[in-house]
Amino acid sequence: MDTKTFKRTLQKSDRYHRRSFGHGAEVEATLQTEYQSSLVADLRAANNTLTRGDVTIRLAEAFGFCWGVERAVAIAYETRTHFPTERIWITNEIIHNPGVNDRLREMNVGFIEVNDDEKDFSVVGTGDVVILPAFGATVQEMKLLDDLGCTIVDTTCPWVSKVWNSVEKHKKHQYTSIVHGKYKHEETLATTSFAGKYLVVLNLDEARYVADYILNGGDRAEFFAKFKHAHSEGFDPDVDLDRVGIANQTTMLKTETEDIGKLFEHTMLEKYGPVELNAHFQAFNTICDATQERQDAMLELVDMDDIDLILVIGGFNSSNTTHLQEIAIERGIPSYHIDSADRIGLDNTIEHKPLDREIETQTDWLPAGKLTIGVTSGASTPDKAVEASIEKILAIKQVAAMA
Repeated sequence: MDTKTFKRTLQKSDRYHRRSFGHGAEVEATLQTEYQSSLVADLRAANNTLTRGDVTIRLAEAFGFCWGVERAVAIAYETRTHFPTERIWITNEIIHNPGVNDRLREMNVGFIEVNDDEKDFSVVGTGDVVILPAFGATVQEMKLLDDLGCTIVDTTCPWVSKVWNSVEKHKKHQYTSIVHGKYKHEETLATTSFAGKYLVVLNLDEARYVADYILNGGDRAEFFAKFKHAHSEGFDPDVDLDRVGIANQTTMLKTETEDIGKLFEHTMLEKYGPVELNAHFQAFNTICDATQERQDAMLELVDMDDIDLILVIGGFNSSNTTHLQEIAIERGIPSYHIDSADRIGLDNTIEHKPLDREIETQTDWLPAGKLTIGVTSGASTPDKAVEASIEKILAIKQVAAMA
């Protein structure tokens, strides 16, 4: 399929919508009521610091809803207002936040079920309205919905669309796209659907393995075992790594994406020399500004001398939130990743998700005495969730002080 032509044709259709329906003021008032926080606003005004009794809260300079997420949620709310009686579906979670997704369910927005890693679109009928989430949707899903005659409301973040444009350029000039991301993540699935030849690398270690294969060759069977499900159909590492372009899932660690890009640039420079470099390597800046800002703010937070522990708030399946937690772990600071304030018990217990492990419960997670807690949240986390978490912490410390 000519994905670029299809996308251009789809965007000209009367059944395709990517902008506001004109209900902005009404929706904005609702969003402020449901997701904004007066406590967080006060904290921002007080240099992101709050002290009550023995506990000090330090908020990261940048955290929570990014512009792309706010836009996606607002358009989803507007869609319900604009189509009050139509059946509305969404191809995936609008964002990786359980509270926001549950709210959409309450608004009678249906979520396409996934069975054995396959989405079941059999429930969608002609004339239904289907929302594409902030992560985007695969070109195959878009074509299916277009063929069904659905009204498509596209909330894809423009930063994600920018990555799609990059892999389209790779494909046009016959470069293999090396995508830094998680091959099963919705965004990466969407991105690779627009690519030609592609290979998804999770981290710098996997990238180094590929770079070594480019320079020295290797065991094909081992290569395919290592990157099972993470490459395009018919991919041949002995042929398709001759010309590579770099792309990324926008929520990955910025520094690692940059390091992977430099690694492949140096690899191609070593193999082909400076004169031939541009014929074998392409890179475009597709690092999301919001992701970068939240990671930079987290780096500043963990570098403060007085931080005793870090609370990271965001969906457990949120990639950008997980990477914020990684920064705390790299600094050796105790960290707790929760998806909502409901995970914090007033008996000083917390249900949290350690990195790469299942959810577990810890008792007495807040130590006695004076305590400084760094707080941040992923780009899909509303301020209300941050407020509720902070209030739980303050309540626990207040009870402890009275004991």
